Amino acid sequence: MDFNESNLNTKLSRRSFLKTLTLTAAGLIALPGATYGYARYAEPKWLEVTEYTLSFARLPQQMDGIKVVQFSDVHLGFHFDTKDLSELIGLINRIQPDIVCFTGDLVDHTVGPDGDAYARVLSELKPPLGKYAVLGNHDFKEPRQVRSLLKSAAFELLTNKMVRIQHQGSSMVMAGVDDQWKGNPDIDKALARVKPEDFVILLSHCPDFADIAVRYSVDFQLSGHSHGGQVRLPFYGHVMTPKFGRKYVLGHYVLGAGKLQLFVNRGIGVSTHPVRFLCRPELTVFTLRKG
Repeated sequence: MDFNESNLNTKLSRRSFLKTLTLTAAGLIALPGATYGYARYAEPKWLEVTEYTLSFARLPQQMDGIKVVQFSDVHLGFHFDTKDLSELIGLINRIQPDIVCFTGDLVDHTVGPDGDAYARVLSELKPPLGKYAVLGNHDFKEPRQVRSLLKSAAFELLTNKMVRIQHQGSSMVMAGVDDQWKGNPDIDKALARVKPEDFVILLSHCPDFADIAVRYSVDFQLSGHSHGGQVRLPFYGHVMTPKFGRKYVLGHYVLGAGKLQLFVNRGIGVSTHPVRFLCRPELTVFTLRKG
């Protein structure tokens, strides 16, 4: 994500937003040394693995119990390096998911000289039912290089497209749309070959795309982008979130009277300021059940 706009219930101008961001950062710095040290050095590295069991009426019986891991917003190159990535991938492999989904912002600015090393580490993920990705707004600073990196690591890049996942004589659809902020999302194109009975997971970097997805044959949307606000204050919640991450900020949502379930991952890395406060980085593990 990119903290270039805010969500403070009132629409702020860019100048007002930057002033708010500066004051927030200054406020964190002004906290007692131990508190700021925690926000700067401890919490950004204190990964939380969250586990959810979610039920879906349209999930094929043969898919009951499959395990999906989602990670998002790594922001490689900004306080997250190859060693950190290797530790993350090792953890995912120990979880032994059936499917791995990455929901954008692989890099913070550029791929840089470590691109080959990133690809080698990501290629160590070998879930039996595949690994799938979409780009985030930060990836559009070098979209060609990020696409190449993900493809080198054997990710299926779902830019306005879908693939059919076969399992035990049944199938489900994994689809993805281009980034809502910097790209050109086309959900009609992404779902063009979906059958009425298909169970569909949609990857969208921006969570607010769910207000569009709910009008389509989509059962489960996975998103990132917001970092959960990255800084959350007691009794207040997130201080600011980015464009297209304002309405759905973190966690599990149900839309359309149960038609669509959405999950917004808090992300792995940090952006703009290398701090997290009451908003730990997150790796999410979903067990999908026939409901």
